[in-house]
Amino acid sequence: MMKLYYGPGACSFVPHAALEAIKLATGEDFEAQAVKLHKGEQRTPEYLALNPLGLVPLLVVDGKPLSQILAICDYLDRRYPAVGLLPSAPWQRAEAMSTFAWMNNTVHPTFTHIFRPQNYADSEAAHAEIKKAAQAKFREHLERIQGMTAKAAPFLLGDKLSFIDAYALVFLRWAGLAEIDPAGYPAYRDYVARVAQAPAIAAAMAREGIALDTYKKK
Repeated sequence: MMKLYYGPGACSFVPHAALEAIKLATGEDFEAQAVKLHKGEQRTPEYLALNPLGLVPLLVVDGKPLSQILAICDYLDRRYPAVGLLPSAPWQRAEAMSTFAWMNNTVHPTFTHIFRPQNYADSEAAHAEIKKAAQAKFREHLERIQGMTAKAAPFLLGDKLSFIDAYALVFLRWAGLAEIDPAGYPAYRDYVARVAQAPAIAAAMAREGIALDTYKKK
């Protein structure tokens, strides 16, 4: 049985939802182990022995650990191609992976600059500048994703749930944590509300104990 180490509300939600989709389609179950990032469980000797990077997600298959979200999701898609988590046609798959990679290597790090500016500078003044610049850039990314939702039918890649839908949901949740009101992106918000109703997404959200709305009005 595969085992996923995930952080509730973190990017590990993407393979978590994918494993739920695989379970629904094939009946193959998996084990899910929460790693409480706010308590530093990703830095325990036991976890670092599995993943020296101290990050989530981590997928363990037959005792072998695999890290990095793109690698994990690529593995899951190739192992269960019939589930359709990515398109099967070469060009369409490449286009989907281009969007997926952009989400992972551009949108995600932008949020990290907002949430953990101390990773990039020492002074409080620098933290404020980093956060301000990253918030502006994150808004741009949210606008781009909102543009993508105009063609959602009902999902971003058509009639099947994909990794990209799960990541898009994560980013809109993170918008609230970045002090950005999701109400400013109505089409995106409506799309995510539909995605959240997909059984695999709902199951992963229930296990992680997370809600869509994280925004707190000042």
